[in-house]
Amino acid sequence: MSDTITERCPYVIRPSEMPTYSPANHTGTKNTRLIGPAVNGAKYLEIALGDIERNDGSPPHAHPDLEQATYIIEGEAITEIDGKEYHVKAGDMLYYPPYVFHSIKVISERIKLLVIYAPPYGEDPAKVIKQRPA
Repeated sequence: MSDTITERCPYVIRPSEMPTYSPANHTGTKNTRLIGPAVNGAKYLEIALGDIERNDGSPPHAHPDLEQATYIIEGEAITEIDGKEYHVKAGDMLYYPPYVFHSIKVISERIKLLVIYAPPYGEDPAKVIKQRPA
């Protein structure tokens, strides 16, 4: 394997080498964007690795014209989806359809999750609804 390429490549992503950011509308959250338009030119999806501290997360919000799937790698939380609460833990997959309000609050020491958006979210304020319609 002496000819293995070790240089950085947009198709081999090492989370430890990527910058982190605090997403809007979340507390105690550190995300690392792994796949997306600005990272490697992905046009149809965005994937972020999330790390959220105990008692933190996001208040209810929805995304118009955007699907979100979240896979819990470790930890536990209470998620609210469309007005109903669910206890979720490592190994669970969550799906948030467009326009469906959802939130998450961590109940373990921390939670690590993989967040997938299609199409890419990019922290675009136009792609989030913060209040339910009256």
